[in-house]
Amino acid sequence: MVSRKTWFITGAGRGFGLQWARAALSRGDRVAATARDVAALEGLSSEFGNAVLPLALDITHREDVFAAVQQAHAHFGRLDIVLSNAGSGLMGAVEEVDMDMVRAAFDVNVFGTLSVVQAALPLLRAQGSGHIIGVSSVAGVVAVPTAGIYEGTKFAVEGIFEALAAEVADFGIHVTLLEPGAYATDFFSTGSLATAPALPEYDPLRERLDSMTMESLGDPAATAPVLLKVVDAEKPPLRIILGDLFPLVRETYDKRIKTWEEWQDESLAALGRDAKQLAPQSGEKA
Repeated sequence: MVSRKTWFITGAGRGFGLQWARAALSRGDRVAATARDVAALEGLSSEFGNAVLPLALDITHREDVFAAVQQAHAHFGRLDIVLSNAGSGLMGAVEEVDMDMVRAAFDVNVFGTLSVVQAALPLLRAQGSGHIIGVSSVAGVVAVPTAGIYEGTKFAVEGIFEALAAEVADFGIHVTLLEPGAYATDFFSTGSLATAPALPEYDPLRERLDSMTMESLGDPAATAPVLLKVVDAEKPPLRIILGDLFPLVRETYDKRIKTWEEWQDESLAALGRDAKQLAPQSGEKA
């Protein structure tokens, strides 16, 4: 039997965060749910009562993040799962985005996530357990044109969490990266997604890329049982893709490995020593 867990979820007022908060509460867990507009959490509060602690939070305000995590911990007595879900998107070719847009994207997706992690870690270390979950994206694994800055934020989250997992394993803390593909949430609304002013030079590229339809998007509700299975696992994964994009990821990594292999002689030559002496001989393990 799975014991009741206590969650801290950012961005719980809509989208994935709302789906996951409701799934946790529906099975008897407790949730400290945050949203920039606390009114977005009224539905959860009215449905689940005292099992919900609604908190207003903008994760770009670091001091408020620490205060919210402390309040949640004091209210429930512990935190088992810290789910950094709040995020924002940015579309535009690298040449099109201005620095204010870039900074805003990193403030939410990278620095906001980092604040949540750093606020929770002392509490989780003290109790000797916990599970930190970050919402990355398949865009944190594979980059495609016209989303480079958004992808850059998710690549950054991937690197931070991979290092984090190794750093906190001895404290009994698990770390997982969720890597969703495209889902029918309100992520594509103006409240979540910014778009840089378009340069006409990139219009032909955009036309070739514009193949996504609502029918091709995943069902957000279908992710909730998967997340619950992850948090209940004795050995949860560091990474899990949500959706059908694993073939694309495999193809991308196969190409990367092929390129590295093709340029291996040059890679070894760049050491400034005899590449032939350094290269693995036939029959030897690399």
